[in-house]
Amino acid sequence: MNIRKKFPIFKKKAFINSCSKGALSDEVRQAYDDYLTDWQELGSPWDLWVNKLEELRGAFATLIHAHPNEIAVTTSVSASVNAIASSIDFSGERNEVVVDDFAFPTTAQIWHAQKGRGATVMHVPEVENSIPLSFYEKAITERTKIVSLTHVCYRHGVMQDVAEIIKIAKQKGALVMVDSYQSLGTMPLNIKEIGADFLVGGTLKYLLGSSGLGLLYTKQELIKQLNPSSSGWFAQADIFAMDIYANTPSPTARRFETGTPPNPNLYAALAGIELIQSIGLEKIDAQRREITGMIKEGVMQRGFHLVSPISPDKHGPMVSVRSNNVELLVQLLEEDQVIVSSRDGNLRISPHIYNNADDIDRLMDGLSKHKDLLI
Repeated sequence: MNIRKKFPIFKKKAFINSCSKGALSDEVRQAYDDYLTDWQELGSPWDLWVNKLEELRGAFATLIHAHPNEIAVTTSVSASVNAIASSIDFSGERNEVVVDDFAFPTTAQIWHAQKGRGATVMHVPEVENSIPLSFYEKAITERTKIVSLTHVCYRHGVMQDVAEIIKIAKQKGALVMVDSYQSLGTMPLNIKEIGADFLVGGTLKYLLGSSGLGLLYTKQELIKQLNPSSSGWFAQADIFAMDIYANTPSPTARRFETGTPPNPNLYAALAGIELIQSIGLEKIDAQRREITGMIKEGVMQRGFHLVSPISPDKHGPMVSVRSNNVELLVQLLEEDQVIVSSRDGNLRISPHIYNNADDIDRLMDGLSKHKDLLI
């Protein structure tokens, strides 16, 4: 399969920015057309749309080796984290939330918003783009209620050994949530082997869907213990009961959902995940390692400052390079038809299965052309 031909953007541009937004495939565009056709021809096919929702739930579960009953389909990672946070009791002595400094801002902000409910937020600092395990050993204590853990940092691509950190947390009796947004869809991920209590992610990046949908995994044993204060008719045990006199949460992870899902995005998400599944996460992971290796080699050969680790086991699908004027560099590369992005003075280069050596050659030509912004 020549997956690249399915993404029209490559006819003109070297798109290497999947950490921000996945490229649009013909299949995802067609999926939106399919939604409009169904809406136009069928009117209000709610059974069809609910079936699409359940199909996506199953697809999410397959991606991370979970059971569909452990998956909530949300509208964003923010919605997922808010659902978790609202269901946790912070009134006792075990009221601390440990947040790593790799966290995406919205995730940390949601935990800070729980201070009014009794939570105390503790941060695990990073040192030179790394967070040693010893920092977690110090931060996680018998007072820790939950650890909010980033798999791959959105700023520089550094990947943490989440399984080892989770072991530390479990020794202290703490819950753990993993944010997989910058890794999901690029490598095999078995939630049962990792051992997390919760996992969040979304469809708009490496899952090749669109914005407006997220996932929330909750370990089966925890579901009935947790009652989020945010709710809606899709969170109910029977979504068609239409009971205005009670809140009867689903016995499954669906209790973390709220109102009507964004139906057009269900079509797009399924189309994107089907592409991922047709290739296989093992093959995507191997390609991730190969093509990020090309980027790192090209950067180091030219004497530029590689921020990401050299080892592919220590970074995700993103490689970052230090710049002295990164916003200008991103703009100039875009003028050269090379699409990348930036955070914290780093040029973010994030390939996916559709990228090839030609894209990396065009990138390296652009970096060499603008090397005064890199040295």
